[in-house]
Amino acid sequence: MNGGPGHPFAPAAEVPAARPVPPVAAGGTRTGRRTVLISALAAVLLLVVAAATVLVARPGPVRGWLAADPTARATAPATPEPSPTPVLRAADAEAPAPSAAGVQDALASLVKAPALGSRVNVSVVDAATGEALFEQNADAMTIPASTTKLITAATVLAARGPAYRLSTRAVAGAKPGEVVIVGGGDPTLAVNGKGQFPGAARLDRLAAQVRKALGDTKPTRVVVDTSLFTGPTTATGWSQSLIAPEGQVAAIQSLMTNAGRIKPVHNEFGGDPRYSDPAMSAARAFAAQLGVPAGAVSRGKAPTAGASAGPDQAVAPGTELGAVQSPPLVHVLDWMLEQSDNVIAEAMGRQVALAAGKPATFEGATEAMIAKLGELGLPTDETNLSDASGLSRKNGISPALLTKLLAFAAGGKQPALSSLFGGLPVAGWSGTLQTRFVTPSPNRVGQGIVRAKTGSLNGVNTMAGELVTKDGRLLVFAFMADATGDAVPARAALDRMAARLVDCGC
Repeated sequence: MNGGPGHPFAPAAEVPAARPVPPVAAGGTRTGRRTVLISALAAVLLLVVAAATVLVARPGPVRGWLAADPTARATAPATPEPSPTPVLRAADAEAPAPSAAGVQDALASLVKAPALGSRVNVSVVDAATGEALFEQNADAMTIPASTTKLITAATVLAARGPAYRLSTRAVAGAKPGEVVIVGGGDPTLAVNGKGQFPGAARLDRLAAQVRKALGDTKPTRVVVDTSLFTGPTTATGWSQSLIAPEGQVAAIQSLMTNAGRIKPVHNEFGGDPRYSDPAMSAARAFAAQLGVPAGAVSRGKAPTAGASAGPDQAVAPGTELGAVQSPPLVHVLDWMLEQSDNVIAEAMGRQVALAAGKPATFEGATEAMIAKLGELGLPTDETNLSDASGLSRKNGISPALLTKLLAFAAGGKQPALSSLFGGLPVAGWSGTLQTRFVTPSPNRVGQGIVRAKTGSLNGVNTMAGELVTKDGRLLVFAFMADATGDAVPARAALDRMAARLVDCGC
């Protein structure tokens, strides 16, 4: 369920290129422009767009495009550089719309591919008009796997907004030298500058604030308050093999570092080792930054602010000693979508619950997410959720709901929701689609043009997102098969369906 490098939060040395700008349906508004594009690369992209107005181009060798010395005369290379690879074809508001009959002809045989098994449920919609172009059991509840994260992203953006940040605080404890770290639900928190997510809030910086606030008082004890999240830390329907230490998800707690990972390294094939108790591990890392031994770390609750300081206390209990903030949620959601990070997804689902005044539990999150869909005017009877990540096999979502959600997000009525497109993996380019759309060769037409969220569980292969036809029409789609066999041919069969739509002059 995970992908490779090239994501917006990869370390700078691993980012091969600027992320392409997703197309938006006619009349749509795109918000939440990213700050991850360095100025030189942005300038290169502008030059490419000026030369070819219908393509956003994948940067080639930058050294061959920009002279190292601005005053030196450019020298033609002995071997000409290859042309930049197209990344994402722009939608054309005036492009001819495919006919339902044409799309039916294009997909009819492909949905019967043996690799997809006996249950293949599909919805294809014209994003501009909302017209259904192809439906096969489109209203059927299907195990969605990680396409669930599309609902998570949309409802978080609607509930909190793209600019919202999560705070991790430290307050004075009840005893002299006691420091309480209060988990604020930020899964991207780092210990220091070597975290998983560049730009993340850091424990070393929080510790520096605490030392300054305490002055001559030496920290002697750390208490960790994780009361923001309540209830079970794993969801109904999660396979034990998926849970830490070796699985794709850790216990969901309101304090953790690097989304629960032991090492801040993303493994594109999943199975990143995770802490069995992320909160205590983060608290011990914080204690180390304060010079407090690991044995002096315990669980507890932060004192209520306003109490008077004791005779031997320099700072009153409950007084804030420092705080650090996450990147804007739009960036956190980018990582969640592009790399299919399950821990981030569960933390984000709890933000929907908190915004609605519900308990930050699995049940509170899923109830709030479904209620938020209803507030957006989307059907709530076409989804049943047990988690926000899609790991639960008890989840059910219809393909029609996913295409309605995608079309709604592209339509501009809720500008914040259009931000979710920026995090979708691009075929042959990034995230969980980086190595997809390669074989068989007809699938390659989708590279750089299909942008979608994938989903994989044993026997489940799904994909939902957007693409632009060769005529320039923006379509949204959901392909969901939950009775597959071998995942490799099943994924290729899904890719073939999307590629056929890209190449469809129908």
